[in-house]
Amino acid sequence: MNCRCIGLELSGVLGTVLNNVGIGINTVLVDGKTGKVLKTTYFDTYSGDVKYIIDFLKEMKPGSVILMASFDEPSSKLNDEARNLIAELGSSSIQKLGYRDNWVFVGAKGGLVKSSFEKYIKNDKPNNKYDNWPELIDLQGCFPKTLE
Repeated sequence: MNCRCIGLELSGVLGTVLNNVGIGINTVLVDGKTGKVLKTTYFDTYSGDVKYIIDFLKEMKPGSVILMASFDEPSSKLNDEARNLIAELGSSSIQKLGYRDNWVFVGAKGGLVKSSFEKYIKNDKPNNKYDNWPELIDLQGCFPKTLE
């Protein structure tokens, strides 16, 4: 497999000013060959219906890259089906994601066994940096794309 990095600039893609982030799991769907942002959305996995994230994950095309980030409470409505679909994208932390944990992840549909682009911080009130909230997460790197 020949690889090089996906050319992607995410600055200004998600944010409260753009009104496209919310409680739960925030996502950016990217074309794995071109690096073009295809869709930004969020799924309320605190009080919303898990069906929407399940449908979204099932509809992803092979070769798509997804960036996921928790905000506030990402785990309350995640069931086994949703967790397994995210694990299939390469997440190794999704099965243990709990109440108000901090989590960021970059994965791909098809081909990845485990993504090295993932960080997870457990919500642990006595050790949290921000009282009820774990420390912020920063994830940087070069996500490979497959060349034809």
